Amino acid sequence: MSTERKVKKVGTVVSDKMDKTIVVRVGRQFMHPLYKKVVRKHKKFMAHDPNNECNEGDVVEIVESRPLSCKKRWALTRIIEKSK
Repeated sequence: MSTERKVKKVGTVVSDKMDKTIVVRVGRQFMHPLYKKVVRKHKKFMAHDPNNECNEGDVVEIVESRPLSCKKRWALTRIIEKSK
């Protein structure tokens, strides 16, 4: 049995227009090393959504997986909060 840990990220769905694929925006905050200001950065990940159950604005958890296409290396684990 493998002891490998999969990386999990939580973000917001910004696009669900593709079939079985969502785009998730994951943000992070950190302190600037020199200026001591809070810096916000974000990155977008393409994730596999096999049942097309996510909509824009949903907060979701994604987990890394094997390469599913050219840019898709993440899979949807669960929907934390549905958009209104």
